[in-house]
Amino acid sequence: MKIPAVILAAGASRRLGEPKQLVELDGETMLYRVARMALLACDPVMVVLGYEAERMKTALKDLSVRCVRNLEWEEGMASSLRTAVSALPLDARSALFLVSDQPALDSTLIGTILEMHRTHPSRRIASVYRGIRGVPAVLLRQDFDALLQLHGDQGARSLLQGPDVSAVPFPGGELDLDRPEDLLKLKGV
Repeated sequence: MKIPAVILAAGASRRLGEPKQLVELDGETMLYRVARMALLACDPVMVVLGYEAERMKTALKDLSVRCVRNLEWEEGMASSLRTAVSALPLDARSALFLVSDQPALDSTLIGTILEMHRTHPSRRIASVYRGIRGVPAVLLRQDFDALLQLHGDQGARSLLQGPDVSAVPFPGGELDLDRPEDLLKLKGV
């Protein structure tokens, strides 16, 4: 049985200076790439959009994803998490949360996380990079109320810190596209 995936892609990428969701890697945008990988293992795949939502939606044009509009995207990550949880299927017992700015993400990692979740359905699953637990991560139904209470630029990291979290190593997970130098590194400049 497939679980839902949520791709958090509403931010404006102010520090980068251009939408990180639309940065190309190997001929596809980062947003398209993560959505394509999520579709291989999850159903439904929801993409939370905010900044330049129509442009992002166009970048996903031929993928069977459900775009959800976060009208409060300027608040920060918490608003996207609230939007996502509110749009999840009512019978969802868990969900895989992803972001669109991790170039090292691949289908194998997603598969490993989901397999661990199938083996341990009552545990949260977190990726671990440089000693930090983060996304991609599987959160459980009992976490959804806590996500609805978040505010500002607060994410779900606090839910991933307890002893009831299984960790999956994510080599390269610390590489993301936050600043212009990150983009230069990605492009090998």
